[in-house]
Amino acid sequence: MCGIAGIIDIQGREAPPSLEMLRSMAGLLAHRGPDSSGLYRDRHASLVHMRLSIIDLSTGQQPLSNEDGTLWIVFNGEIFNYVELRYQLSRMGHCFRTHSDTEVVLHAYQQWGAAAFPRFNGQWALAIWNSAERKLVVSRDRLGVRPLYLHRGKGGVIRFASEVKALFADPEVPREIDPRGLDQTFTYWAPVPPLTPFRGIEEFPPASYRIYGPDAQAIEGRYWTPSYPEVREATISLADATEDLRVKLAHATQMRMLRADVPVGSYLSGGLDSSVIARLGREAKGQGEFRTFSVRFEDSEFDETPYQRAMTATLDSRHEELVVTRADIARVFPEVIWHAERPLLRTAAAPLFLLSRLVRQSGIKAVLTGEGADEMLAGYDLFREAKIRSFWSRLPESRLRPRLFERLYPYLARAPQHARGMALEFWKQGLAEAGAPGFSHFPRWRTTAMLKKFFSPEVKNSLQANRAPGLLENLPASFSKWDELAQAQYLESVSLLSGYLLSSQGDRMLMAHSVEGRFPFLDSDVVDFCNALPSLFKLPGLNEKNILKRMARGLVPESILKRPKQPYRAPDAVSFLAAGMPGYVADAFSEPALEQSGLFDPLSVRMLFHKCVRSSRGDAQVPALSNVDNMAFVGILSTQLLWQQFVQKPGAAPSASKVEFSLSIDRTNPS
Repeated sequence: MCGIAGIIDIQGREAPPSLEMLRSMAGLLAHRGPDSSGLYRDRHASLVHMRLSIIDLSTGQQPLSNEDGTLWIVFNGEIFNYVELRYQLSRMGHCFRTHSDTEVVLHAYQQWGAAAFPRFNGQWALAIWNSAERKLVVSRDRLGVRPLYLHRGKGGVIRFASEVKALFADPEVPREIDPRGLDQTFTYWAPVPPLTPFRGIEEFPPASYRIYGPDAQAIEGRYWTPSYPEVREATISLADATEDLRVKLAHATQMRMLRADVPVGSYLSGGLDSSVIARLGREAKGQGEFRTFSVRFEDSEFDETPYQRAMTATLDSRHEELVVTRADIARVFPEVIWHAERPLLRTAAAPLFLLSRLVRQSGIKAVLTGEGADEMLAGYDLFREAKIRSFWSRLPESRLRPRLFERLYPYLARAPQHARGMALEFWKQGLAEAGAPGFSHFPRWRTTAMLKKFFSPEVKNSLQANRAPGLLENLPASFSKWDELAQAQYLESVSLLSGYLLSSQGDRMLMAHSVEGRFPFLDSDVVDFCNALPSLFKLPGLNEKNILKRMARGLVPESILKRPKQPYRAPDAVSFLAAGMPGYVADAFSEPALEQSGLFDPLSVRMLFHKCVRSSRGDAQVPALSNVDNMAFVGILSTQLLWQQFVQKPGAAPSASKVEFSLSIDRTNPS
């Protein structure tokens, strides 16, 4: 895994960027690739690469060219089927001088053009410069595992980078928060590509490619779109599908475990998904040391230690645990925002930031994780909530149907009647919208959108005049033909999975400490197989991930198979509000800071702040913080930090030294 960046002036109107600025861009990506650095520069293109060596440690430095030096690539990611593609390309006459997957990508593009991208089974963001034809090609993996950002400047100059901070190394790139990006974050938890929290910065969409020609105009295409069956009947038995899932998932795990020239470890949360992957990783590893890593919490409400230890007892792994406290979360949160580069509504990224640091300190560069199982196999409570609400909507006056919620949240059965009633009133909202696109997600989106009451009048006015298209305004043509669960799975995959989980909790927290994440559930063959399964195999009744549970029998302990669903969470507002509150928190919520950023209404934010402080310190006159209170506190704090680090005073953010490139090809002066 690596960091890439570049500045392309296809029409050659500007002087090439200075080496000093390119070294600064590279330095801001050094955490993504500390092993080596590379630069290619000609009259029109400058390509920067920071390498984290996972495959082909001795060769494969980038930027990498084809035989005649007309194509140059910078690549961030892994193509796990590169061995098979290399063999195929070799038989077609291609010659290779390295053992890297990057060279396979370059030759595949040379052979097939954009038709190469759907052949890749992996995770990537890449740029290919065709110096002979003055064309730039960019592409990103199917689900957005690896990040890619672009900026189009004056004169048609194109800038790209793995992280926004590298773009900001160029003084031509303005630093400004985009209210539309905030609006979508405070609805969907993340902006919808191409929107970002920064005005003028585009997030390149997953599953896409773009080709800029000599006239700097772009041809864009999608090479893959998630699809689901339009026929409800199963064409395969549940038993056969279970066996097929095991074979495909085992193969996906094996490729991610063994196709590396460095040891690969495994995250272990104690849930079903990571436990299955750890087991399959152990089987793929065979003999030899197997490393596993877990986060524990000082707060028992969030801790999963018994399940983690039950699993490690079956793995013969060298296991390491990290105990995270509220103070730990508060201490590292500014660093988390620096790496996430977007507002966060939860603190869950912070423990993963700390865990990746432990992994790196333990000498491991790559880890398997169970990310993606909930989206592919219907594991979230959201899917079960939607199923109950849809069932309830067909008889809205029923008193029995809403009691199904008690099977999702057993605590409701023990709660006072008024609390249960309040919850049911919440779920009853919008029942008349059953069957509408987005019905499954309306409760979450409406709850999150409540946070917008804290926006400043200026932000609200801006959004009234210029609101970006939302998720439901760009649905696939076949969306209406899918059943309700498939529609919900699609929305979850293109919103929370790509924009939040794989970004803020995945790539950014792993790569903050130079660790590559590998996700077997997001293998292209596994994804297509899971999407093609009938909904009944995934969610019969309210039994989430039914087929995975069947597959996992004999692989994980019964205690994990039978445990109630527990989503990964961390302490939120309370982490920052105990005695010894960090100074940056009070500063971010201060009236001068709020007025300077202009993003939030100071009066309403200060009222929230004081409420949270009093509640966290046990003031009996203040009720316990609600879900909305927690999200609002963390969302406002993270947005203020983002503004301070990237807009107000970027010099106060973590600094990066300029890189002296270990590989440098400079063709700006042919003589």
